Amino acid sequence: MFTGFDFDVIARSLPYLSQGMLFSLGLTVLSMIGGIVLGTVLALMRLAPFRVLHLPASGYVNLLRSTPLILVIFWFYFLVPLAMKRLSGDAYATGIGPFYSALIAFTLFEAAYYCEIIRAGIQSVPRGQVHAAFALGLTYGQAMRRVILPQAFRNMVPILLTQGIILFQDTSLVYVVGLTDFMGAASKIAQRDGRLVEMYLFAALIYFILCFLASYVVKRLQLRYSVGR
Repeated sequence: MFTGFDFDVIARSLPYLSQGMLFSLGLTVLSMIGGIVLGTVLALMRLAPFRVLHLPASGYVNLLRSTPLILVIFWFYFLVPLAMKRLSGDAYATGIGPFYSALIAFTLFEAAYYCEIIRAGIQSVPRGQVHAAFALGLTYGQAMRRVILPQAFRNMVPILLTQGIILFQDTSLVYVVGLTDFMGAASKIAQRDGRLVEMYLFAALIYFILCFLASYVVKRLQLRYSVGR
């Protein structure tokens, strides 16, 4: 299988692969930040006693969690230009570009999953903490910001990072809108040079190393926080 295995093609391609990896990591970090922020808002809406808040949030989460990510990316890349043309009346109106389409799609999609993680984290905080905050004269918003959310996020850090690992793997889907992430860069080089075995094995090895290391960090955090409790 490894007869004629060309290591030089990997060495020659490292600068281009590095650019793809930086893109993948950047998209992952930005989508995580946006997803956690929006997911927190959605989680608070789902926990609210008012139907006008929790029903739309529940509908959003159920819709996005039931929709393939690649379809969400298509929505923003292909449908946004059509909507802008319809609203503006300009037949030459363009969309928001492939990068922002992918970023918004990933952020909105991941927010649905982060919402459920954060909601579970908030509910894991003992109710006595809420009552104690109210007894100190804190409002609901102050209690949530200063007492509940800090404890909830402490409990959620491992699972939030685990979802980030999944998000990093999913960034390979950006090829559908013409963007070049790490996997896309490896695929282009493999097809250009006819070295599919070398490039795909190298890409698989890099994904394995990064995800394994990240999973190890998550495991250490879980042990640390479980001991802390």
